[in-house]
Amino acid sequence: METKLKDMGLPKSIANVFAARNITTAKEALSLTEFELMQLLDVGLADVASAVARISEIACPPYQTVLSLLEQRIQKETHGGHLPTRLKGLDKALCGGIPFGVLTELVGPAGIGKTQFCMKLSLLASLPEAYGGLNGRVIYIDVESKLSSRRIIEIGAESLPEIFHIKGMAQEMAGRILVLRPSSLLELTESLQQIKVSIFQHQVKLLVIDSMAAAVSRDYGHAAPRQHPLGWHISFIKSLAESSRIPVVVTNQVRSQSRDEACQYAFQEQSKRKASEAPAGYDSHLVAALGIHWAHAVTIRLVLEAKSGQRFIKLAKSPISPPIAFPFTITSSGISLLNDDGQELKGTEISTIQYQGFHKDIFL
Repeated sequence: METKLKDMGLPKSIANVFAARNITTAKEALSLTEFELMQLLDVGLADVASAVARISEIACPPYQTVLSLLEQRIQKETHGGHLPTRLKGLDKALCGGIPFGVLTELVGPAGIGKTQFCMKLSLLASLPEAYGGLNGRVIYIDVESKLSSRRIIEIGAESLPEIFHIKGMAQEMAGRILVLRPSSLLELTESLQQIKVSIFQHQVKLLVIDSMAAAVSRDYGHAAPRQHPLGWHISFIKSLAESSRIPVVVTNQVRSQSRDEACQYAFQEQSKRKASEAPAGYDSHLVAALGIHWAHAVTIRLVLEAKSGQRFIKLAKSPISPPIAFPFTITSSGISLLNDDGQELKGTEISTIQYQGFHKDIFL
């Protein structure tokens, strides 16, 4: 819309009139009605209509067909790529793994396996390309100091024995994972500003922030601030993902859902009553901690939850896949799916976060 009128090939007579009235861009011209332009330019309706049609044709985006959009998406994905999680069913649902250039969120209760997932992804990103990795560095922003170097080596040795048994490979891969530990939202902000250049200079192939919600809670506590504190961070991280074309993975915590949040509309009262009848020990009122502003910024949302003593990883939001859940367990080699088929989700199953009958094991 900032296209200059002088570059649009308008008839010289009408172009000179626009210039004389200090209307120099398409945006300025199209912000006025044809009758307002007639009065301002002192020319006839036919000349104004012809000029507006010409300006609109050049400045406004043309119509596109669904076929052309599909072709563009395929081309973008081909040049974009994915980081495979090596969880076969999940990779299939994600059309290859964690996508480049967008924001992927892991949300779930404490101890459910979010950090385990992030540590495995970090290893896979640092893996040589010959073994299916990205052969790059990883920046891991460890807000809660949960990353364990011992556990990373254990996951690598158990899940990638053919690689970790090569002399010096474990040290080389571990040396590619760069860890930052900001103690506040301000320090997190400074870290993000500093790594923007590092991503391009040091062949960084994955950015992990574990967890964004923890940084906010340190400054604001568990009560949500009146104004969303992550406006700048949302824009910056999305821009960083798009410009660098790397996968960006951010973990998010959960919080209890208030009645006001659960029942904003009359038709939600019935589901609220059903939820209140759930068995004892069943918490069906957990929601992602960072709220709706953050949720809109996320392209892929993976929910890690538990019910009846079983963990599930749920693809709750994706532009390319229906909602689907996979049962998983955590072993010495990291997260493993119990089956690759998954179960398609419907209704409230998509958005709820369950945490029932579950006890933490030794893998924190």
